[in-house]
Amino acid sequence: MKELIEMIAKALVDVPDEVQVEEVVGEQTTVIELKVAKEDLGKVIGKQGRTAQAMRTILNAASTKLKKRSVLEIIE
Repeated sequence: MKELIEMIAKALVDVPDEVQVEEVVGEQTTVIELKVAKEDLGKVIGKQGRTAQAMRTILNAASTKLKKRSVLEIIE
């Protein structure tokens, strides 16, 4: 899951070296924390949050296939 989000985020931003993805594994849910450069934050979120929502949808579909639950959090 971590690699999937990292690949998508690096394709979207201007400074791919600043992309950091952390995976926090809990008992039932895995939280994926995404950090990008301040100037790239708008690109990752998108207009009215559409890009972020699309990333969450892809993550949800991939984690459902593996019978897990994952949540994406974009950290400023």
